[in-house]
Amino acid sequence: MNDHAETHTIDAAERSDYGFQADVARLLELMTHSVYSERDIFLRELVSNAADAIEKLRFESVANEALAAQAGAPLVTIALDKEARTLSVADNGVGMSREDLVAALGTIASSGTRAFLDELAAKGGDEQGGEKGGTLIGRFGIGFYSAFMVADRIEVATRRAGSADAFLWTSEGKGSFRIAPLAVADAPAVGTKVTLHLNAESEEFLEPYRIEQILREHSGAIAIPIDLVEEKGKEPRRLTDGSALWTRPKSEISEQDYKDFYQQISGQFDEPALTIHWRAEGRTEYTVLAFAPGSRPYDLFDPQRKSRSKLYVRRVLISREADLLPPWLRFMRIVVDSADLPLNVSREMVQNNPIIGAIRKAIGTRVLKELSDLAANDSEKFAALWKNFGAVIKEGLHEDPVRRDEIFAIARFSTAQHPDGGRSLKDYVENLRPNQTAIYYIAGDDKKRLAASPQLEGYRAKGIDVLLLDDPVDSFWVTSAVGYDGKPFKSVTQGAADIDAVPTPEGAADTPPAEASAEVALFTAMLKETLGAEVEDVRVSTRLRESPACLIAADHGFDLQLARMLQESGNKGVFGKPVLEINPRHEAVLALAQKAKADRAGAEDGFWLLFDTARIADGEAPLDAAAFAKRVAALLARA
Repeated sequence: MNDHAETHTIDAAERSDYGFQADVARLLELMTHSVYSERDIFLRELVSNAADAIEKLRFESVANEALAAQAGAPLVTIALDKEARTLSVADNGVGMSREDLVAALGTIASSGTRAFLDELAAKGGDEQGGEKGGTLIGRFGIGFYSAFMVADRIEVATRRAGSADAFLWTSEGKGSFRIAPLAVADAPAVGTKVTLHLNAESEEFLEPYRIEQILREHSGAIAIPIDLVEEKGKEPRRLTDGSALWTRPKSEISEQDYKDFYQQISGQFDEPALTIHWRAEGRTEYTVLAFAPGSRPYDLFDPQRKSRSKLYVRRVLISREADLLPPWLRFMRIVVDSADLPLNVSREMVQNNPIIGAIRKAIGTRVLKELSDLAANDSEKFAALWKNFGAVIKEGLHEDPVRRDEIFAIARFSTAQHPDGGRSLKDYVENLRPNQTAIYYIAGDDKKRLAASPQLEGYRAKGIDVLLLDDPVDSFWVTSAVGYDGKPFKSVTQGAADIDAVPTPEGAADTPPAEASAEVALFTAMLKETLGAEVEDVRVSTRLRESPACLIAADHGFDLQLARMLQESGNKGVFGKPVLEINPRHEAVLALAQKAKADRAGAEDGFWLLFDTARIADGEAPLDAAAFAKRVAALLARA
């Protein structure tokens, strides 16, 4: 021991040296470099073990009143000593005998907790000990050894409850350990005290703020109070009161309590838009506390963004980034505490457990139901939530076909007739025009531009509403979804308009384009010949009313927006060329037709201007910006 280290009075003649179980040195090396990704996990393990020991003593005290009197109020105490460079974790739990020390701390993957659970099963199993045993934390005995990540030497002073004998276990983690009797004056009255002699790389764990940070995150929900002694001789300070918010009845939790906890786990300072708290019982038991944020996180669409789901097992934090929600609910902040998952060497891989799959499915279903209830009961609150996260929720329409109908029920849209949004598909279908057989939509990246698109003119004249889809995911789910309420989704920018059978609303003035004159038919053929390298076809439109021309996608394949998105991802030329539709009654088209009949060569600049203005109206740049500028300048000069 160094000069400042705590000393214990032991009888060297009675000290026994032991070798660890075979391959322990190799396993300890794996512990340090592979099993745990963060060194501060050691404190979680020691506190968990301490809480375990207290739970064991509490159970044994039921049958032994003397032990109950000896135990006192459950408490875990962490003490720091900067001068001695030690950190200790003490509990007033069941403690250990010499045999316990050899079995629990000398053999990897065999712990007192595991033996205790086996003992419970032998004495009556679930009837006697199921409920009590279910509250125990550790099931495998390697967690203790994580302390060697930060310590050069570990000392364990312990006294078994009901025994007068105390022992000191000591090891440097290099293949052996020692056990010796410990003087009563140096031993805990009951329980165990683990003292870590920290290595040079671990001075951060002597800082009270660092310990408090770790405890609040990893062990704040342990059902045992935790005190911190910041320096030798100082009075202890209570860090956690031994209760986790999600374990308390909802009737005992205030809105402020929920808000404070939400801000703690989310790192945001707004109020939650939705709070969901429930306990699932049955084949799988777990508690869930989930929040929908009141504002959009900055990294919501970051491809590297990780889940904000925290997984606890019997109030011990297992993962900050557990895969507990479908990706389209990634905006939720959630805590899950399971009573059924094992705490084992693969804690950071525990999400592969089949129980997690069942929990994940149930959570997704419950959160979706709560969103549906919010939409039905508080439209204003839901509208704010949808504004922030609707673009993410709609990803589920493409990625989660099993839940598509439920997501359709809560989805809200802007439409040509309701540009401010808030329209459900149910609203849309209830207001279909006579003979309307499809749900029409237009997709793009700017809602205002979409609302002014020339492709909408005929639909507007017929009183047909059109969904304005301005989120990137919209172009994908409308192609994978069969439809809604028996009505298919149809893009107004793809294929011929099929709205002739829809009557014009009473009192509305609408004059659909007439049959093209021979002059316009000739002009159409000239356009197709001139623009043939850039368009699939040129044809007379039945959808245009005010604009001279527009672009649409071919009848089969992708609509304009989806084709554009795929081309921008590096697939240029794969998705075909657009169709140019012209309005045979528009004065610009009629003037060009006359000009082309008299002087085709002189009219070709007008051909390209017509094509480029259609591109501009569709949100794209002219095909050749320099040539477009020259043609406009020449037109201005003639004017």
